[in-house]
Amino acid sequence: MINRESIAGRTVKIVFLGLCLIATVFPLYWIIITSLKEPGAIYTLALDYWPRQRSLENYIGLFTNSDFGQYMVNSLIVALVASSVATLISLLSAYVLARFQFAGRGAVLGAFLVTQMIPGFIALGPLYLMMSNLGLVDSKTGLILIYIAICIPFCTIMLRGFFENVPDALEEAAMIDGCSRLGALFRVLVPVMLPGVAASFIFNFVNCWNELFLSVTLMNSDANKTIPTALAGFISSFNIDWGSMSAAAVLTVVPTLAIFAFASKFIVQGLTAGSVKG
Repeated sequence: MINRESIAGRTVKIVFLGLCLIATVFPLYWIIITSLKEPGAIYTLALDYWPRQRSLENYIGLFTNSDFGQYMVNSLIVALVASSVATLISLLSAYVLARFQFAGRGAVLGAFLVTQMIPGFIALGPLYLMMSNLGLVDSKTGLILIYIAICIPFCTIMLRGFFENVPDALEEAAMIDGCSRLGALFRVLVPVMLPGVAASFIFNFVNCWNELFLSVTLMNSDANKTIPTALAGFISSFNIDWGSMSAAAVLTVVPTLAIFAFASKFIVQGLTAGSVKG
């Protein structure tokens, strides 16, 4: 006999997951169709969930009326450099915390964990003063340095779990064969835990790409603004340019969606590999 309770439970799960999917996808869908509407059609009272007339005017105006192309290049430079350097530094610090016993090791891990509990906008004032004293306000270099410092604690904690899952015998065998400790790290350990390194890099990249508060606070000139700062610029005291903002939002989401689509295997492997100690 068919278990009616199991069928009912399965139906409830499917309906619940379907509603969650709709709630997740609909905002993205609405942004896309808004970006494809003519500017005059966006402000009509009648909601049009499937516009019959589609236009690329918002996308064209985005690049002709603003320096959005420069903003995208700035965001790409900042996110790539910051995430790459932060991943490399975190790889070395995670290796030390996983392989060596030293005084203050627990305090360092505790400090890294505490930093994840503090909202970043609380430090906007001190960071601005520090960057101003260093002459790094409105500078991509200053923003990159701050992003590196922000990404290191989480990335270190994440990578430490991967190192603890790799047997010590692997690097010991490499060192017996003549490798230095750094050679064993990069030639033996890193290839084994490549999914974890890739997952850490992707999380760092996405966080740097989407960060708003620091970029708005530190970046003033069009030559150095990043995409989140540009999106905030479409909101004025008396008007919101919904067409340009929607087009910019779609172009902003595309790189992160592409990264997660092509690297989802590494992300899943990385998170599961670092979640349980072997």
